[in-house]
Amino acid sequence: MKSLYGRFLSFTVGIMMTSALVAFLVVNTYYHQQLKGKNDAKNMNIAEQIASFIENDEALDLDLYLQTQAGIGYKLYVVNEDREAVLYGAPFRKMDLPAATLDDVLAGDSYHGMRDLKTETFMTGFFSDQLANTVGVPFTHGGKNYALFMRPDIKFLFTEVHYLLGGMVIVMAIFSLLSMLIVAKKLIEPITMLTAATKKVAQERFDEPIDIQRRDEIGQLASSFQKMVDRLQQSDRMRKQFISDVSHDFQSPLLNIKGYATLLLDPAVREEERTNYVSIINSETDRLSTLTKQLLLLTSLDQLESPLRYKRFRLDEQLKDIVRKYRWALEDKVLSLSMDIEEIEVEGDPAFLEKVWENLLSNAVKYTEEGGEIEVAAVNGEDCAIITVRDTGIGIPASHLDKLYERFYRVDDSRTRNIEGTGLGLSIVQQVVTLHKGTIEVASVEGEGTTFTITIPKL
Repeated sequence: MKSLYGRFLSFTVGIMMTSALVAFLVVNTYYHQQLKGKNDAKNMNIAEQIASFIENDEALDLDLYLQTQAGIGYKLYVVNEDREAVLYGAPFRKMDLPAATLDDVLAGDSYHGMRDLKTETFMTGFFSDQLANTVGVPFTHGGKNYALFMRPDIKFLFTEVHYLLGGMVIVMAIFSLLSMLIVAKKLIEPITMLTAATKKVAQERFDEPIDIQRRDEIGQLASSFQKMVDRLQQSDRMRKQFISDVSHDFQSPLLNIKGYATLLLDPAVREEERTNYVSIINSETDRLSTLTKQLLLLTSLDQLESPLRYKRFRLDEQLKDIVRKYRWALEDKVLSLSMDIEEIEVEGDPAFLEKVWENLLSNAVKYTEEGGEIEVAAVNGEDCAIITVRDTGIGIPASHLDKLYERFYRVDDSRTRNIEGTGLGLSIVQQVVTLHKGTIEVASVEGEGTTFTITIPKL
């Protein structure tokens, strides 16, 4: 697998080469459309000035003058009417001047080789060191006709400034490439760290924080990843605690059932004791059944993507039905119940909301001593339904209120040790209310009672 660093290096080099090619093509187009004709005209003007100067000075030492012109940066090729040619300056790489061109210039025509050269497509044709890539003009000296072909000497075109500029470009390119490599390394380092961190997370190692202090997108990714790891760590702890709690809550009634079942096998057990043992076994069986049902309900709430099946229904009628189901329990503990329920229609999942009222009313009955009071109220608000379940039971200590909705959490108090419970009821209540985009509030005074207030949007 090719590394990200290698890809970045390949992309960087490719971009630099592509940029150089594009720049060359752009400059080439500009040269052919704008500069080529101007360059030819400029050199033609110089050649005509040389020819004019020669023709206006009959006493001029032609050979010395042409050598002087060659010394200041030009290549000159001079041919007289007898086809005798003399080269001034450095020799041309290629002597490819057509004979017809020579005849035309001797006859008085001008030659625009720099403008009309067809053999070179790119702007490098400007630097092509060949005789055909010149400008030609006729002149007369000493009664003879001459043809003068001229072009600048390449080595004089590249001065110290050009070499400095060229060197600067090369240094810039090398420095840019090295800088990009360093920057790429710095950019990829946190990604490498994140990759290593993901492997640790896959091994359930959540206790090693990611030390990436950046404010860019990678920093945001690292921050989000760390938050994800923290949530996974929390979920992992909850999962392990959940398994431990489930094991404990199943083990305790199972041990009781097994113990009392063993005692029942003893033929010497009296009938009164036998009945008591059977009652305990039946109670523990009911406890296991309730725990299993609540665990299944929590699983459905956790795993289903859309656990709610919304429909409009009468919430007041549902509350009254729940109260009727618990009438026997109320009479058994001699509890008085008052209801103030307004007619309310909401949109929600009646099956899940039923579990909310069952758990709240069940807790109220369970933790209210004989002769106590329970009040159920429902107010039809403008955009929400407000349901209140209040009891005069034993209450909840203030230090336990923030943990009330944790799974398997039970208040460890001497007054509740003989009260059966799974520690899952309020967790189910909170989760169902949250899924309905509602809120749950609790107010409790130890020894005086507890009030749960549920707000459900009517949608």
